[in-house]
Amino acid sequence: MSRILTGIQSSGRPHLGNILGAILPAINLSKEAGNESFLFIADLHSLTTLRDGDARREYVRAIAATWLAFGYDTVKNTIWRQSRVPEHTELAWYLNCFTPMPMLDNATSFKDKVEKLGKAAVNAGLFTYPVLQAADILLYDANLVPVGKDQRQHLEMTRDIASAVNHQYGEDVFVLPEARIDERIMTIPGIDGAKMSKSYNNYIDIFLPANELYKVVKKILSDSTPLDEPKNPDTDITFQLYALLATDEQVAQLRQRYEAGGYGYGHAKKELYELMVERFANERERFNELMAEGNPELERELRAGEEKARAVASATISRVRRVMGFS
Repeated sequence: MSRILTGIQSSGRPHLGNILGAILPAINLSKEAGNESFLFIADLHSLTTLRDGDARREYVRAIAATWLAFGYDTVKNTIWRQSRVPEHTELAWYLNCFTPMPMLDNATSFKDKVEKLGKAAVNAGLFTYPVLQAADILLYDANLVPVGKDQRQHLEMTRDIASAVNHQYGEDVFVLPEARIDERIMTIPGIDGAKMSKSYNNYIDIFLPANELYKVVKKILSDSTPLDEPKNPDTDITFQLYALLATDEQVAQLRQRYEAGGYGYGHAKKELYELMVERFANERERFNELMAEGNPELERELRAGEEKARAVASATISRVRRVMGFS
């Protein structure tokens, strides 16, 4: 059995780019025969940038609700809040003592933040972020870790730290994880054409009420080609997003309308909005049920997942304490 581990930082509600680029592929991977998925909500990591406690609690709930709404199987797999399993931070301390500072200094993501914000504005949590990330992975004996290309270096650091511990004690204290990088995963365009991201405020939240969702879709950038003239679908953001969600037949029909002329971008945006509402009707309904005030299901699922996660984490910590002389 391959154990797959995925972490989602609780820095906002999941958007369409997250769903198409990460959530659905991960759920599909978890359904493959022989795979077991461990999904944690990285609320400790989010503290490096997010200080609002109420917002963090809301984002944690929204992330869990999104995964459950899209069919994540919590019987076969595990979902939990990172902060509710204290072994994450305990293991991070042990790993800190095996991590050379130059390794952290050379982390591309850290250097980018220093360059952008200045060293005085970067907290120690951002500096040691890769060590907590390594603890998240090694705690669960993960075999595969799906990551984007930008996270490849952090996975390599995890392997280096784990190898140092294994070498020090002359035994396989940790499983060495492999990165799963899907080169086919496309960049999902935001409403301005850049990569969809909360940081750019160019995202589409599919769980918004219908009228608010339509307002966002209508903001998608388009060119000034007059209504009567033919339009190039391949350079239009609305068409690109539509093509990610529609059937081949629907995409072909919309392409014909673009190229024939007499069809405006406003028409296309309305079709995209209607497709989103139709495509995600069940998921939107399920999300709202889970997020409803007084519904105990979400908390019940998370607590059950945390019990399962702690059982695995405790076994790993016991192994680490033994070799390091803490038990």
